[in-house]
Amino acid sequence: MGQDLGSRRLTKIAITDTGFCTPLGATASEILPRLLTGDISAMVLRDDLLASGPTLVGEVSAPLPAIPTNMAKFDCRNNQLLLAAAVQIAATVDRARSCFGANRIGVVLGTSTSGIAKGEEALAYHAEHGVFPSDYHYFQQELGSTSDFLRQYFELDGPCYTLSTACSSSAKVFASARRLLNANLCDMVIVGGVDSLCRLTVNGFDALESVSKGHCNPFSANRDGINIGEGAALFTLERGDGPVLLRGCGESGDAHHISAPHPEGRGAIEAMQMALKDAGLKPADIDYINLHGTATPKNDAMESRAVCAVFEDHLPPCSSTKPLTGHALGAAGAIEAAFCVLLLNEGNRTLPPQVWDGIADSNDPQLPLVPMLHRQDPGEHREIRHVMSNSFAFGGSNASLIFSRGGKHD
Repeated sequence: MGQDLGSRRLTKIAITDTGFCTPLGATASEILPRLLTGDISAMVLRDDLLASGPTLVGEVSAPLPAIPTNMAKFDCRNNQLLLAAAVQIAATVDRARSCFGANRIGVVLGTSTSGIAKGEEALAYHAEHGVFPSDYHYFQQELGSTSDFLRQYFELDGPCYTLSTACSSSAKVFASARRLLNANLCDMVIVGGVDSLCRLTVNGFDALESVSKGHCNPFSANRDGINIGEGAALFTLERGDGPVLLRGCGESGDAHHISAPHPEGRGAIEAMQMALKDAGLKPADIDYINLHGTATPKNDAMESRAVCAVFEDHLPPCSSTKPLTGHALGAAGAIEAAFCVLLLNEGNRTLPPQVWDGIADSNDPQLPLVPMLHRQDPGEHREIRHVMSNSFAFGGSNASLIFSRGGKHD
């Protein structure tokens, strides 16, 4: 059911650069203050996505770069989000290409919706005009378009593929990249995720009765569903030491149900336990958990049970950052991993608070409660050395990642 990566961890894997395009901003200096203060201003009401009425979503409001004219077949908002993050790591990729060669740099990305919004626009145009618009290419909405776009943009020839396991897609890319590095198939792997807002996703989750009527409220007794979001985050991974390390990866597949999580969190427990074993850490070593925390009733209950089962008497402070950004689906794992990397920046001693109504779910006396960070006490200015980020997807495709400060903190 699970995959033990511990025996394959041959050397340190460093995160040598990071690129952002999130509802909270596109640079570390923009994102970190908003993350640490629980800023929800990126959540906006849109009336053009959900058939039944307006809905709150996490939107990237910053202007996006244009797709180069020689890459017009990739032109869609999804790849524009990706490009906004890519330009931030360009110097690091250029250095690696000169040093290692284009065939030694890989690309592994996660996505869920890809450029399906472009397809929605094309179908609307076709309904009115009887033909598809001249700038529409089916390739724009294919899952593989994301990674191939990035490979061609950076002129690379190494391994290149896309993972799509719903909400764990861009968390699982880290484990895939580390296998490529440890197998000596690559000297650098670009990993990350991207997803963009579209009607298909929002209405699909609404059909599952999983979209919140207001602002999502993770782990509250009053939670009623998710808010959808969008964004991108990219990382360059290389062998060796660095300011932040990819310390542990755990993956599992419990296949309990096509959409509902295993009620006791069997696969989630296994993924977290594997990540700890892989990192060579004990539960007491983890200083913070970025919870998957979607605010759906079953997911939050499952994650509460799973976290408490793994950490028992060593529960670290926890929060879900989805009330700040919405649930970015295939990009969620990468965006939340980026937040964890920012928390490990030298000098930061604060953690993101939980944005919710503060009413813990006590309806079920058997449901353990995880320790949520509060606005008035965001992290208590503690030492932050090791953080965990959880991503638990449809079909029981689970991933848990541990990031650590490198160098003297390792």
